[in-house]
Amino acid sequence: MTSSQTPNLAARIERWPIAGSFTISRGAKTEAVTVVAEVSRGGFSGRGECVPYLHYNETPEATLAALTAMREPLARGLDRRGLPAAMPPGAARNALDCALIDFEAKAAGMRAWDLLGRPAPGACTTAYTISLGTPEAMAEAAAKAAHRPVLKIKLGGDGDGARILAVRRAAPQSELIVDANEAWHHDDLAAHLAACADAGVTLVEQPLPAGKDEALARIERPVTVCADESAHDRASLEGLRGRYDAVNIKLDKAGGLTEALAMADAARAIGLEIMVGSMVGTSLAMAPAMLLTPYARIVDLDGPLLLARDRHDGLRYDGSLVYPPEAALWG
Repeated sequence: MTSSQTPNLAARIERWPIAGSFTISRGAKTEAVTVVAEVSRGGFSGRGECVPYLHYNETPEATLAALTAMREPLARGLDRRGLPAAMPPGAARNALDCALIDFEAKAAGMRAWDLLGRPAPGACTTAYTISLGTPEAMAEAAAKAAHRPVLKIKLGGDGDGARILAVRRAAPQSELIVDANEAWHHDDLAAHLAACADAGVTLVEQPLPAGKDEALARIERPVTVCADESAHDRASLEGLRGRYDAVNIKLDKAGGLTEALAMADAARAIGLEIMVGSMVGTSLAMAPAMLLTPYARIVDLDGPLLLARDRHDGLRYDGSLVYPPEAALWG
C-alpha cells in the first residue's frame, strides 16, 4: 500500500461543558470528556466520537492510547470488518468503528444507512434527562421540562419513591422512564417497582447491580425492566433471559455501530425490546446511534441538549424531536 493509499488516523481528547451539572447515583460531573477519532485518505475524512466511562475502567488517556496504537494495523490494511478481532469492545473501538463507517460512506458518496443496508432513520422523540437530586429539585426541573413527551428520571436508592411521585406531579402528561443506575437492592426492589407502576412509569433501567440481578427472575415485574450495565454486546444477551424485558444498546458499550446493529438484531430475535441510549456527548456521538432508532421502543439521545454548547454542524433538535444527521456531521 502506497502512502497515498494508507489511511491517516488522528485522535484527540475534547472537553464540552455541561449546562449546570449531570448527576446520577455514582456522582456528578460538569463536563463531557470525549475522544474523537478521525480517519482520512484521498481527500475524504470520517469521524467518530466516544465517551470513556470510568465505571468500565476507561479513561480518556487510555482510550486515546488505544486509538493511536491502531495506526499501524490500519496502515497494514485493517478495516472495520476486522476491527472486532483487533480491539476489545468499548469506547475506543466505537470511535474508530464510527470513523471508518463515516469515511467509507463519504468515499462511496452514500449515506451510512445505505452503505450498511439499514433503514433510513427519521425524526424521532428522544427522552430528556432529569438529574438525580432532592424530590423538590427534581420536581422543579421536571416542571420546566413538562412540555417534553418523555422524561428520564435519574434515581439513587433511598428516597426514590418520593422522587418519582414529585416528578409525576410536576409533569403529569409526560411519559416517565427511570434509571436507577444499579442503586436498588433486593429487599427494596418490589416496593420501588410498585411505586413506579403506581406513578405510571413505563420503563425502569438497571435497578440492580450488574451480576447481582438474579432477583429480577423471581419477582413479578409490573413495569418493563431494561438492562443497561448488565448488557454490553451480543455475548451478554443470553444472560438477560427471564430477568429483563428490554435492553439499552449504547455504542460505547457495544464497541461501535457495527456491533450495536448486530446486537439489536439478536435482541429482537429473543424477544427483547430495544432502547437506544448514549453517554453525555456531542452530536457526533449521537449521530451513528440514529441508525438504531428504527428498531427502538425508547430513544435516549439527549446528550447535546444537556451541554452548554454543541458542535456547529450538530444534530437538529426541535424540542424533543431529533432529526437524522446531515452528511457534514457524520454518515
